[in-house]
Amino acid sequence: MSYELRDHTADVAVEATADTLSALFAAVADGLTAASAESVPAAGERFEFAVEAEGREALLFDYLDRLIYERDVRLVLPAAHRCEVSEPADDGDGWRLAASARGVPLDAVAAREIKAVTYSEMALERRVDGWYAYVVFDV
Repeated sequence: MSYELRDHTADVAVEATADTLSALFAAVADGLTAASAESVPAAGERFEFAVEAEGREALLFDYLDRLIYERDVRLVLPAAHRCEVSEPADDGDGWRLAASARGVPLDAVAAREIKAVTYSEMALERRVDGWYAYVVFDV
């Protein structure tokens, strides 16, 4: 899995690839962390959470939005992301994500505030060689 930060008209974008959808979500989240701080110390405790949504794109959006929320509520920079994406079951339940991150105290990093995740130009697709995502964040 990998990600790259991309310049985007007064915002920042993350472009990521991975072999699995779960690894892709984690790569985009790692990109969010990198967009927030140039260096991230090994400090912080892991925390867990879950997210549900009607579709894949909505799940990615809600996951990233939740990371920004956790940053604001816990006063930590979420880092070292782990997640497991579950497709809808035959009974019609939505997409689910079980996630964890290491919460690095904000006073331990020089963090740039990412205000929000956007749907602007969002891409989430399966390709021949794996999964691809492109996400723009409002800074």
